Amino acid sequence: MSKTKIQWTNETWNPITGCTKYSDGCQNCYAEKMHKRLTAMRQEKYKEPFNKVIFHAEELTRKFGKKTKMIFVNSMSDTFHKDVTDLKIQLILDECYFNDPHIFQILTKRAERLPNFEYPANVWLGVTVEMAKYKSRMDYLKQTNAKIKFLSCEPLLEDLGELDLTRIDWVIVGGESGKNARPCHPDWVRNIKRQCEEQKVPFFFKQWGGVNKKKTGCLLDGREYKEMPK
Repeated sequence: MSKTKIQWTNETWNPITGCTKYSDGCQNCYAEKMHKRLTAMRQEKYKEPFNKVIFHAEELTRKFGKKTKMIFVNSMSDTFHKDVTDLKIQLILDECYFNDPHIFQILTKRAERLPNFEYPANVWLGVTVEMAKYKSRMDYLKQTNAKIKFLSCEPLLEDLGELDLTRIDWVIVGGESGKNARPCHPDWVRNIKRQCEEQKVPFFFKQWGGVNKKKTGCLLDGREYKEMPK
């Protein structure tokens, strides 16, 4: 398990590594860049190419400690990738169940598989909605029994239009970071924030993105929005 700079979680846990590009948000994948760096550092877990999806069974015996934490599952992959079997997904969910009271956050772009599973109460389940054409992912998420259902609108690549946030418990928004980052317009963020306020859904603004953190920062209209689900 690793500490992380991701603002809405405490640590990451990667029983799966590797992925393949799936939608527009994958163009400048941070996990792919990190994987290459770890490969160059000769870390055994990342010796295979990024496009090879690998299940690391030894991670199922990971000790998470006694202090309650938020743990982002598979930050270096996608739990619901087509190359991950239902059995392997269930083993991960079982491990989450047996490690209550920790909170495990699972985020996917491959939402079609979500309704096929039952989720422990300590699993927060989310889908990425970076463009309006991907709002259908929300429908699959809403079909699940997950106690906390969330959206990650990151990297936000356009205005999402109207959002039906019924049965959605949390919305995270952020621009794309790093080299070649695509722009995030303030009005796109404001539109989501307004709808979160109207529909009483916690709103978490992560970052504007880009490469100059001093200029882009994480303020929206002069203040931070770091709301969390209750």
